[in-house]
Amino acid sequence: GIEIIGWLYQYYISEKKDEVFAGLKKNKKITKENIPAATQLFTPKWIVKYMVENSLGRLWLESHPNEELKAQWKYYLEEAEQDPEVQKQLDALKDPNLNPEDIKVLDPAMGSGHILVYAFDVLYDIYLSAGYSEREIPTLILEKNLYGLDIDDRAGQLATFALLMKARSKNRRIFRNKPKMNLCSIQESNDIPREAIEYLVNPKETELEKHFHREDVEYLIEVFHDAKEYGSILEVREIDFDALEKRIEEIRNNVPEDLFELQYREVILEKIPSLIQQAKIMSQKYDVVCTNPPYMGQGNMTSKLVNYIKDHYVNSQGDFYTVFVERCMNLCLKNKYISMITQHSWMFVSSFQRFREYVFNNSIIRSLVHLGPRAFEEISGEVVQTASYILSKISNINFKGTYIKLDDISSPIGKERTYLYDNKNRRFIISRFELELIPKSPVAYWINKKLLNLYREPKYISSFVDGLVSGNKTANNDKYLRYVWEIDSNMVGDSWILYAKGGIYRKWYGNLENVIDWSGEARYFYKSNKTSNLLNEKFWFKTGITYTDLTSKGFNGRLLPADVLFDMSGPSILMADTEKLHYLIALLNSVVAEYILKLLNSSFHIKLNDLNRMPIILIEKTLLKDRIIQIAVNNIRISKTDWDSFETSWDFKRHPLITFKMAGAYAWGDNPPTSRISSAFKAWSIFTEGQFNQLKANEEELNRIFIEIYGLQDELTPDVDDKDVTITRIYESKEEIPESMKGNNYVLTREDVIKSFISYAVGCMFGRYSLDEEGLIYAGGDFDDKFRLRDGQWEIKTKEGWKKSRVNIVEHNVIPIADGDYFEDDILERFVEFVKVSFGEETLEENLDYIAETLGKRANETSRQAIRKYFLKDFYKDHVRTYKKRPIYWLFDSGRQDGFKALIYMHRYDPSTVARVRTDYLHSLQKKYEAEVSHLDILIDSDISQREKAAARKKKEKILKQIEECRLYDEAIAHVANQRIEIDLDDGVKVNYAKFQGVEIPQGKGRKPLKADLLAKI
Repeated sequence: GIEIIGWLYQYYISEKKDEVFAGLKKNKKITKENIPAATQLFTPKWIVKYMVENSLGRLWLESHPNEELKAQWKYYLEEAEQDPEVQKQLDALKDPNLNPEDIKVLDPAMGSGHILVYAFDVLYDIYLSAGYSEREIPTLILEKNLYGLDIDDRAGQLATFALLMKARSKNRRIFRNKPKMNLCSIQESNDIPREAIEYLVNPKETELEKHFHREDVEYLIEVFHDAKEYGSILEVREIDFDALEKRIEEIRNNVPEDLFELQYREVILEKIPSLIQQAKIMSQKYDVVCTNPPYMGQGNMTSKLVNYIKDHYVNSQGDFYTVFVERCMNLCLKNKYISMITQHSWMFVSSFQRFREYVFNNSIIRSLVHLGPRAFEEISGEVVQTASYILSKISNINFKGTYIKLDDISSPIGKERTYLYDNKNRRFIISRFELELIPKSPVAYWINKKLLNLYREPKYISSFVDGLVSGNKTANNDKYLRYVWEIDSNMVGDSWILYAKGGIYRKWYGNLENVIDWSGEARYFYKSNKTSNLLNEKFWFKTGITYTDLTSKGFNGRLLPADVLFDMSGPSILMADTEKLHYLIALLNSVVAEYILKLLNSSFHIKLNDLNRMPIILIEKTLLKDRIIQIAVNNIRISKTDWDSFETSWDFKRHPLITFKMAGAYAWGDNPPTSRISSAFKAWSIFTEGQFNQLKANEEELNRIFIEIYGLQDELTPDVDDKDVTITRIYESKEEIPESMKGNNYVLTREDVIKSFISYAVGCMFGRYSLDEEGLIYAGGDFDDKFRLRDGQWEIKTKEGWKKSRVNIVEHNVIPIADGDYFEDDILERFVEFVKVSFGEETLEENLDYIAETLGKRANETSRQAIRKYFLKDFYKDHVRTYKKRPIYWLFDSGRQDGFKALIYMHRYDPSTVARVRTDYLHSLQKKYEAEVSHLDILIDSDISQREKAAARKKKEKILKQIEECRLYDEAIAHVANQRIEIDLDDGVKVNYAKFQGVEIPQGKGRKPLKADLLAKI
């Protein structure tokens, strides 16, 4: 059947589709040759039935009521009861004299004919009900009722074949007198020569006749120049088709007098008839226009197509599919039907407002099935979200449309079944005038009537805030934005300003991890560059609410502190009144705001204009208002505490295991107190669980309050899913994480916590943090201002003055990472010392065991070996991940053999650092390797077992590989050490890190230099 033909067509076009979309990723436009592959989708059968039965079927039943016929069309939708005045107007439009032979149905993007074939079935039922004989019906349908257009020649052939096969199934003798069908694959006139036009004009006509017919011929050829670029959206006027067809017959029947006439005759007979046929189809109007139009944004169109649309379709130029809707309305007779399935963006997105107004002013929405994502079997995910709808070309009637909400059903079959068997529970009735109460008129058909009444005298955010501001735009984030941990901390608040840039879904507080270059030079660039934007000075350094504008989960408002600027992807609501700010952030983070914003815009972008179309109910000074504000303040505090628990936060104080060690010690009776990491972990876990539950309870209380304020008890519940609570929740292991929480950004395991503790320990070793002082200690500037070495003892400068540092700071900014005991001050020894200092010597081994077990200690390993293995293999990967590929500790790494590894702290780097890494550590390790080899040689020659000898040989083989790796690495590091490279923290990690990668090592005259990376790849 038709499904097989459609499947064959999709199979043939799929490879081309993949090629076209690969080109889009490279910014290639969709040419006319590729439009079919890029835009065609095979409409699901049930949606086709809905579209045809509720347009063509309804057209007939309005004038010829027939319960038996209606019962055959199971996708036919009963319309809502209308007000008497509206029903009277509708009744006046009915045509009791409508004849089946007079009905014209057009699919202007017919593809392989799926819609037209089902229209044949419905028409066949109509003809039978009107008393026609079964044998004559198929030919009548093909010749009088069905019309189709497409730009794809192969599609046109398949559609013709499909309809002929459908007709033959009803009349086996159909081919005896093959019907003249009205299907066209649109052809171009590009290669028709001028001389052919002259030959086409009848020489026997009068001069006046020639003039008019020449104009017609010239128009016909002109209008279809590059026709496949535009397809059915070409506006074609009616010309004297009869005269042209008569002339074609003359040329066909006359013998040409010479070779030139023969040449033109062939061109005319080959090209002109198809142009006449398609012009006829495109210039007349239809009772039903039913199609699944192509979807294509302007960014993917050629300039020629864009310009044509701008000139001819000013109401609908947002997307190719909206242009098609307007074209279909133009092709439709007054009071008749347009039936479509398109993307649903026109219903909600602000940029389609003009198009919505055009639809409302020129038609009524009889019914609409909101399909949302996953309506098509071959398309998964959220990319294509659709709606199918029936329009009547009637204006100025306050018609109550019927809407079926299926967008939240996750499967195509589920949508169909719900439509058929459960649509009463998902049916909404709303009039055009009610929809127009909402600013920008989104088709928010499911809006609660109480909420709709708020729009009769609405109050909006803009009336009581200091500004709704879209934010700054640098036009060059690589140059002007940094993560807060990259730069010299002394410059934050000066030439670099904390910057809200959207980020992951998070409520109340957080996502403050960027800084923006706010130097005079940078601000001049933002102001003067065409593609950037400088935030207006009156909006600098104001408190407010910032949020992530692109999110699949809804609004997520966060406090914008006064010392923070913001980006276009983190637009902000500015307000100095803290009471109103806390009230508003509570409202906007509630399910009520989520509900209303989805009414206004169901896309993933939440724009400031959307927020300002939300009706705001500000209750007066009451205990309820005070409670709302109190909860909001508490939520911000909880979220800030959580955000600051991690070292990527600007306000990070110390690691939570240090913070909670006393609580853990006393809660579980540790003796001596402050001794067990396991107890501290348990204490922090319990604390975070309490904070999580408190925040969830607070959000649910706010939901209950605002649901009652807005009267939405029948629409919403106050419940908050655990996965939508945006603070940390800690589990013992991955296996304990419930399915509903997997993949959540805020879930941590014990392993994550221990790894973050190790990272904090490394920070303390370098002097970035300290056990003796809260917060960031050193991240740029003069190191001697923070730490000093007195009589072999490190001291730290605190608020009370200089005092002894409990952690032994790395003196020369190098910590070696070795796979054996080659250095007294390697990272393992320093870490063991850190654990002893921070949690006590008495439980040192117990704590090391706990850490090692958490890291996955094997049965044949000691705890120290397991921890050493982590530093050697995984620490740096975790560090790079935590710091989003902008690491502050840099790993000098000789390669796969782990011959040499050493960490340095970027903020303590100086031009002598590389030389020190080489001479003090690399060379030292090379000598130790050589000594180890000598020792192994002696061992191999000694009187030991064969098993021991084999182990010694294996170890020697490994060390020899490490020696060779170190030798090659030494060449590279020597080359860089001699250059004494400078770095500038303002340039950020990416630029500075690259100075040590891809180093070219000269190999002598006539030989290509070798390339080597000094640092581990990130």
